[in-house]
Amino acid sequence: MNRYDFEKRSAIITGGAQGIGLAVAKRILASGGAVSLWDRDRALLDRTIEALNDIDHVQGLSVDIADLAAVEKATAATLAQFGRIDVLINNAAIVGPNAATWEYPPEAFRDVVTIGLIGTFHCCRAVVPHMIAANYGRIVNLSSVAGKEGNPKAPAYSATKAAVIALTKSLGKELAGYDIAVNCVTPAVAKTTMALSQAPDFLAMILSKIPRGRMLELDEAASMICWLATQENSFTTASTFDLSGGRATY
Repeated sequence: MNRYDFEKRSAIITGGAQGIGLAVAKRILASGGAVSLWDRDRALLDRTIEALNDIDHVQGLSVDIADLAAVEKATAATLAQFGRIDVLINNAAIVGPNAATWEYPPEAFRDVVTIGLIGTFHCCRAVVPHMIAANYGRIVNLSSVAGKEGNPKAPAYSATKAAVIALTKSLGKELAGYDIAVNCVTPAVAKTTMALSQAPDFLAMILSKIPRGRMLELDEAASMICWLATQENSFTTASTFDLSGGRATY
């Protein structure tokens, strides 16, 4: 496992209590950094914090990123604990049900967009001014290959992840005059609780599209995400990085 330089760096990771977010947190901690894990599942978050067992470098905050006031409060709490915010990993999302667009529940569509897109916007809006003041920051947004290609029976998730790509490009261009990089990754289906909760036939369909013939491992995702979050990534911004196992066609 490569060790990245996160000495004296602090990172916010949304949806950090499990899955890709937790894998990223572990890699940052192993590389000398500190992490503030934001998750709306307080019980799961508490178990994760206890397992990490590093009170000096780990903060756990129960945050609903759909609520801008809650995001602003959590941003202030992270600054109070670590004194700086160098990295923002926008990982939190929900997939929603599997249904054709014309049968998709409107409230479910709203929930997927509110958390995955509006929540990502809230986090960027709250954190970016602090990065501008420091003239340093690295933001990595979690999109999906579904945002590039669209998955049938996943209109809300596909639309949300496509919008995250566009948000990344817009924000990256706005911040290009600072030492702030904004990029996103587009994973194929990964071994997460969220992914594995989908209908078996839907999961089989999206797996069949991956030339590698398997799911993305969490540590594989963490490796690319963490490099994008380092100071070493000093030029690339407003860009999209493929983690699709060969599925993506552009």
